[in-house]
Amino acid sequence: MRFDELNLNDNILDALDDMRFETCTPIQEKCIPEILDGRDLIGVAQTGTGKTAAYLLPILSLIDDGFYPDDAINCIIMSPTRELAQQIDQAMEGFGYYLDGISSVAVYGGNDGGRYDQETKGLTLGANVVIATPGRLISHLTMGHGDFSRISFFVLDEADRMLDMGFSDDIMKIAGYLPPTCQTVMFSATMPEKIEQLAKSLLKDPVEVKLAVSRPADNIRQVAYVCHENQKLGIIRHLFKNNELCRVIVFAGSKVKVKEINRSLRQMHINSGEMHSDLDQSQRDDMMYRFKSGQIDVLVATDIVARGIDIDDIATVVNYDVPHDSEDYVHRIGRTARAQRDGKAITLVRGREIGDFMQIEKFLGYEVEKVALPEGLGEAPEYKPIKARGSRGNNHGSGRRGGNNRHRKDHGRKNAEKKASKNTNVEASDVKKDKSRRRRSKNKKVPKEDN
Repeated sequence: MRFDELNLNDNILDALDDMRFETCTPIQEKCIPEILDGRDLIGVAQTGTGKTAAYLLPILSLIDDGFYPDDAINCIIMSPTRELAQQIDQAMEGFGYYLDGISSVAVYGGNDGGRYDQETKGLTLGANVVIATPGRLISHLTMGHGDFSRISFFVLDEADRMLDMGFSDDIMKIAGYLPPTCQTVMFSATMPEKIEQLAKSLLKDPVEVKLAVSRPADNIRQVAYVCHENQKLGIIRHLFKNNELCRVIVFAGSKVKVKEINRSLRQMHINSGEMHSDLDQSQRDDMMYRFKSGQIDVLVATDIVARGIDIDDIATVVNYDVPHDSEDYVHRIGRTARAQRDGKAITLVRGREIGDFMQIEKFLGYEVEKVALPEGLGEAPEYKPIKARGSRGNNHGSGRRGGNNRHRKDHGRKNAEKKASKNTNVEASDVKKDKSRRRRSKNKKVPKEDN
């Protein structure tokens, strides 16, 4: 379906035309009409499906039509992280190019006092759209900044991630400030029980939109090293020993590992940097800028950048640790092979992670190619699930419970079989408006019915 077949107003369509957005992604086609009709909605869709536009376009169109007060906050958009809040704000800037008088403010932590004052001013004066992380918005609410009594739209983006990060109480507290007439839209990559409970608490007779499960792009070559934990750094040194890899993201499961990997790469004279929660906002912004601009070749990161990073020229993704579930695996390796490029995904699978990786392969529908360990690193563990519950690191132990252990499933693996969400269309927030583009005269715009 084309955007001009939807009931979006002309100013929104003009912006989409400038950005060469013509055809809706599936999540946009299903969600935009429902939001325009005033329905509460829960969308099960992952980053990369165009969900940002799926809620921003109809909400901005309705606000621009003039049905809502100019001197009030009309919409609150909740984001789990500062990075996603920034990207939503950038998308807002592009989609709102022709929307005169519609203002927005991004509210997130890690900033200096001047930034906090700017946020306070935006909330107090009634910015039309507020994009916020839960903790920072709670801080403003506690100080009495902003009137939430006339808010018309409440959006929860990546709701599952917000709950995983412990923001459930904050979300409910924020929702308590909203009027009962507020239209609520929730997006989640998955639909576990905790999301269902949150939806029941916040949404009124919601429309539910789910996308079919997607698989990694065909142009990503996937390989795996089966190894012991103490062999992983040796594999990393092997991969980077000749400086052959560039434009790489290495994902690790903890900030301690991120620091360790980055230190090893720097000792090898690899132009690398690290991204994790110990960095303040200015440091994270600077690191992301340096990586995007090519000043560093390798970014070692926790999953803090797994969602929301949109860089077209990433050549290789290395999973230092196996992701918790199939969805996270597909999302991580989806950072490469963009814009019709080829890409490579390398996963290091330690003995205790073999069962998890087998579940990922089951989800994919095929086995990922296994690569022999580099010389000098010793023997690899056998590629089979570990059955022993109390073997304490023995990759082939039998455990005291014997055959009963074969029925034990890791909680993450059970969740992996329930996950379904992804479409590999490019996230709408990838596109930033061209600052130098001359605004076209609306009088010269061809009527939409004639396009």
